[in-house]
Amino acid sequence: MPVILVAIGALTVPLIWIAAQSAMSTAAPATLSEGGSAIDSGARIEIEGLRQQIEGLQAQMGVMQEQIQTIASRPAVIAPQQDTFVQVPESQGFVPDGDNAILDAYAQVVLIANRREVNPGINVGNSRFLEGFLGRPRQHLSNDCEAMDNPKLKSLLRVESVGPIRVQMLQPAIDSLKRVFRNVEATDPDLYARINTAGSLCVRQIRGTVGRTSTHSFGLAVDLNIDGKLDTLGDGKTQLGLTILADFFREEGWVWGAGFTREDSMHFEVSRQMLEKWREEGKI
Repeated sequence: MPVILVAIGALTVPLIWIAAQSAMSTAAPATLSEGGSAIDSGARIEIEGLRQQIEGLQAQMGVMQEQIQTIASRPAVIAPQQDTFVQVPESQGFVPDGDNAILDAYAQVVLIANRREVNPGINVGNSRFLEGFLGRPRQHLSNDCEAMDNPKLKSLLRVESVGPIRVQMLQPAIDSLKRVFRNVEATDPDLYARINTAGSLCVRQIRGTVGRTSTHSFGLAVDLNIDGKLDTLGDGKTQLGLTILADFFREEGWVWGAGFTREDSMHFEVSRQMLEKWREEGKI
């Protein structure tokens, strides 16, 4: 029994230390050369690894507590010249795979922490607002991607290579996306090289609705992923690389779909504030 208690104490000390180190690692963000907060990808991945180590230690402590209860319920047995010990399983925490832990971790699927709070102070332009603000991109909508027939919006539509991907979007959105990817490339070129897309412009109604226009219909949204691996819609999880990208998009004023009622973490769209700013600047 005393040996078991000592073992629990030994596990508790690193648990506290890991939590403290995790908090300290998030306390002092770096800065981008062009201004604004930089994203420390290595620190983000280390934090995720520490979180998994903490969960592993907590699981071990739970097993040991059950063992204590089992031993306590047994009658006392004297066994001279024989030590009693508990075999502590090896940690199942985060173990880097390969020479570069960051490279191997970008496509790792993780839970989205506080996902309903990932767009602080940023407002979504819903379909009613977008149609009133920009007009309907197409008179009749279906579940299939079709051509845009709104002449004003169509005049702003462009097809361009933007950083590591090629998109078809409104010109102001393309210009904004270029700034996002420029910052990503400067801060984390390895992540930048692994960004892929599942599409941008798609003039259709929102799946499961009748006549509600998708943000993709206006050329104001893009779906991204790491290494071409598509995210599972609505499971509350995403690729670790997308959580890093989300910080860059938030700095630019984009909305991340991870915060939607039905989580869609591949999805990034222009916010209502950005649209109103572009209108004031005469861009749309």
